[in-house]
Amino acid sequence: MNKITLQPVTNDNFRVITKLSDTLSDYQKKCVAPNVYSLAQAYLNQFHAWPRAIYLDDTPIGFIMVDINPEDIPNNENAYYLWRFMIASDYQGKGYGKEALDLIIEKCIEDKKDFLYTSCEMEGDMPYQFYLKYGFIDTGILEDGEEVLKLDISTKK
Repeated sequence: MNKITLQPVTNDNFRVITKLSDTLSDYQKKCVAPNVYSLAQAYLNQFHAWPRAIYLDDTPIGFIMVDINPEDIPNNENAYYLWRFMIASDYQGKGYGKEALDLIIEKCIEDKKDFLYTSCEMEGDMPYQFYLKYGFIDTGILEDGEEVLKLDISTKK
């Protein structure tokens, strides 16, 4: 059975992780920053960024980055912020994104967080519908042109 894991980005997998952005459609490229840009941000924000490569067995298929010290969470809630999330085009629609997000939820629970926030473009149905189907709620807050979404993790503990 195929297994999804989150692994550190290293010198050995850096190139392949950065090239995964090239697999996205033009619309998807508007929704998520290139992985190389995200990794540069992670380097510059080491106190905040928790970047990980998403692997399917031994194959890198995506990238995810969580802000583990967000400064702009509403009401100072005990939360993480899903900063970046992408799955290479050949692996989309197969449940791997949900599995990767499940692993982030496990991290939130281990770290005793109550909520996970994210934001997304509203030009098309995705990724908005993906997040709603997963259980996020629309907060009605618009930040930098993106809709802010919230997942209550306290019920999953």
